[in-house]
Amino acid sequence: MALKKKPVTGMKDILPKEMEIRDYVIGLIKETYGMFGFSSIETPCVEHIESLTNKQGGENEKLIFKILKRGEKLKLDTAECEADLVDSGLRYDLTVPLSRYYANHANELGAPFKALQMGNVWRADRPQRGRFRQFMQCDIDILGEPSILAEIELIQATTTLLGKLGFQKFTIRINNRKLLKAMAAYCGFAEAAYDNVFITLDKMDKIGMDGVEEELLGAGYEKEAVEKCLSFFQTVGSDVEGIRYAKELLGDHLEEGTAEDLETIFSMVEDIKTADFNMKFDPTLVRGMGYYTGPIFEIAMDEFGGSVGGGGRYDEMIGKFTGSDTCACGFSIGFERIVMLLLERDFEVPSAAGKKAFLVDKKASPERLREVLALAAKERDAGYKVSINVMKKNKKFQKEQLAKDGYEDIQEFFA
Repeated sequence: MALKKKPVTGMKDILPKEMEIRDYVIGLIKETYGMFGFSSIETPCVEHIESLTNKQGGENEKLIFKILKRGEKLKLDTAECEADLVDSGLRYDLTVPLSRYYANHANELGAPFKALQMGNVWRADRPQRGRFRQFMQCDIDILGEPSILAEIELIQATTTLLGKLGFQKFTIRINNRKLLKAMAAYCGFAEAAYDNVFITLDKMDKIGMDGVEEELLGAGYEKEAVEKCLSFFQTVGSDVEGIRYAKELLGDHLEEGTAEDLETIFSMVEDIKTADFNMKFDPTLVRGMGYYTGPIFEIAMDEFGGSVGGGGRYDEMIGKFTGSDTCACGFSIGFERIVMLLLERDFEVPSAAGKKAFLVDKKASPERLREVLALAAKERDAGYKVSINVMKKNKKFQKEQLAKDGYEDIQEFFA
């Protein structure tokens, strides 16, 4: 029986055209984030299972690709539960690995530490447009900075990158987990129910206000609390005035300084932005990860119809490893979705000089071939990308394929 030639469901092969764009985007990411002082790091793709299942990853903890113990440690005949079989798993994001990394190397790193991390992550999710089971993530994080300078720099660096890639009119949605908790208390939800209420609120952009109301009532929450919650969202605006109104409405339920910090981030980013985008206060924004403790944000793009990145403050995650909390804040772009949108735009990787193709007659003498190789070397020194190919019988089709791959200058060399 022939082996299967298609990749495993949720994984994909990457063709040269996409790979060229991916390499370009990766280079631009490193260049742009490097200008903001971020240093590249790398962590293993496999983490201890207890690190991945520490009840901080939200729904993603249900999507872990778990790894069986190996050799003598794997005892299938005596195992009584999953813990007897599994000791590690593939990482589902880069934040948990970064927290472990920092806890392990804090004495060797500066404070604050600005990290850039790119790498594949894995989630046993349902594949769909722009979503795979193996995908590249790109994170920038600032560790050890307690002030909102971290949030401002993360948003500025990320929007600068998107602007360089030609994206315009996108929206940065911003909220604060502390404001969400204050809203839940103001509406009368029990503290033990907050996480479940937030999970439902996070579906607002998919099922709408009516869907959220139906789901909350169906879960058994008091009608008065649900109506008060929905009324809050309907009356709070999406600008700085909306933040101020929310502060006034929530009163003593809201921790001091929360609204002021949000307002400063909002207005400061607007003042210093170098790309064409909008800021939006969105009190329904939740972010699915349980480790967020403060400001949270997402990138919304109309052409995708959803989020292409997000992040926030997670001041308690590193403390899970060290026993002492460390201020931390991060922003992740949806690398795969960004590349997908560039492909749909027929994006061409910019080249200073261009691409040339040399077609050589298959009967060319060694001397003639040597001439072509020497000319190609000279052109490459001048900055051109040069591909040398043996001339095929169907030369017209060969030229069409080369032109499709971006070779605008095609030269023929006969024997």
